[in-house]
Amino acid sequence: MSTKEEFLSHIEKGYTTKGDFITMGAAMLDGEAVTNALVKIPLKTLNRHGLIAGATGTGKTKTLQVLAENLSEKGIPVLLMDLKGDLSGIAQPSPGHAKIDERHEKIGIPFEAKGFPVEILSLSEQDGVKLRATVSEFGPTLLSRILNLTPTQEGIVAVVFKYCDDNKLPLLDLKDFKKVLQYATGEGKKEFAKDYGRISTSSTGTILRKIIELEQQGADLFFGEKSFEVDDLTRIDKNGKGYINIIRLTDIQDRPKLFSTFMLSLLAEIYATFPEQGDSERPELILFIDEAHLIFKEASKALLDQIESIVKLIRSKGIGLYFVTQNPTDVPNEVLAQLGLKVQHALRAFTARDRKAIKLTAENYPESAYYNTKEVLTSLGIGEALISALDEKGRPTPLAATLLRAPMSRMDVLTDKELESVVKNSKLVKKYGEEIDRESAYEILNEKIEKAEKIAENEKSKPKARSSTRRSTRQNPIIKVLTSATFIRGVLGVLKKILR
Repeated sequence: MSTKEEFLSHIEKGYTTKGDFITMGAAMLDGEAVTNALVKIPLKTLNRHGLIAGATGTGKTKTLQVLAENLSEKGIPVLLMDLKGDLSGIAQPSPGHAKIDERHEKIGIPFEAKGFPVEILSLSEQDGVKLRATVSEFGPTLLSRILNLTPTQEGIVAVVFKYCDDNKLPLLDLKDFKKVLQYATGEGKKEFAKDYGRISTSSTGTILRKIIELEQQGADLFFGEKSFEVDDLTRIDKNGKGYINIIRLTDIQDRPKLFSTFMLSLLAEIYATFPEQGDSERPELILFIDEAHLIFKEASKALLDQIESIVKLIRSKGIGLYFVTQNPTDVPNEVLAQLGLKVQHALRAFTARDRKAIKLTAENYPESAYYNTKEVLTSLGIGEALISALDEKGRPTPLAATLLRAPMSRMDVLTDKELESVVKNSKLVKKYGEEIDRESAYEILNEKIEKAEKIAENEKSKPKARSSTRRSTRQNPIIKVLTSATFIRGVLGVLKKILR
């Protein structure tokens, strides 16, 4: 048996699946694709999370697109974070190209151009389905971790939430939360001290400053009503394809706090809402987090712990998380250790730091008799990647340098007219388009303060009248003489003489 035949047998054995799967491409040997050496990922293991990494321009976005399309084709909904604005073309079929046909001939699978059902979502003022959540839904723990508060400050946030629960004060947006904080050390100081203990003004001042910092990154657009229901991410169209939900984030790249706030809120809501699935045959939803370093870049230790905890637990709900970033070292080791599928595009060895990163990356992959992993990492071409996955029994598959299949949809953005059409025909845009500002903590506390001020004014007016009378009595010289001790003794002496 030749080396090529041995290699084909090696790949076929390692990537054989009993259940349904998606095909990533064909494994390569000595830089050339081996036709029909198909690299197949079982649907059953896709909730074990994954990583798509590689230097700029190596094809990460196209790999993300291929995965999203094939998942949609299998009836599995997808959520994509589009920070560069180049994923909306998934809604339209690829125009095709001779090079694409040539690539697929090498792989051994036919190419078919297709468009997919797309929903455009937005965290900002851009067109699309508005993503919002109330402060109450966010909860005291997550809010404290996003704001990077001390344990003492976390305690104050917890007290504020408890006070609002006890007094039926809806915490809808950041304006509500700020108002309750101010009330706790202002007009409501005695009320808070009596029932919840004294609250430090300096601590509430620090919390307020951190909330303002969050607002400056655009969080005031995110907090509010109508709250987005995560079940709307799991829709299937009339043809049985899962919706590809694309969040347009092109205008928040320089606002990592808003990005991480949204992501953690979304993951926490999904975890709380979705039922336990156990070891199911297919995932319920796959989330792709592009430019993943934005989540981890400024994250505190508490925040990283929260992310690690969610990554560990959320897979039992049938949810897969896929991080897309330039270098695997952008992702903390605790999170990296939880990832089942790794798609590694080329890395560049321009500096000593780059070479160190390549060495560390190579150590994350299983050893192979067919590859020198460190050398392959720097020699992969565009649209090629090292792939390591899990088989249906949870065992690592053979390492495969893979010629990846081409996207079936357009590898470009939608035109303004096409984008407008997608938004116009969306049922969710209509559902979440209206911004609601019902009576909440801000309005209720303002009304309470106004009433207290009126009562205080009425009380003040009464003692003022009495005191002015007393002052005028004391200042009257005639009354002062008539009530003096000397005058009274004189009068008594006169009366005694008369009586004699």
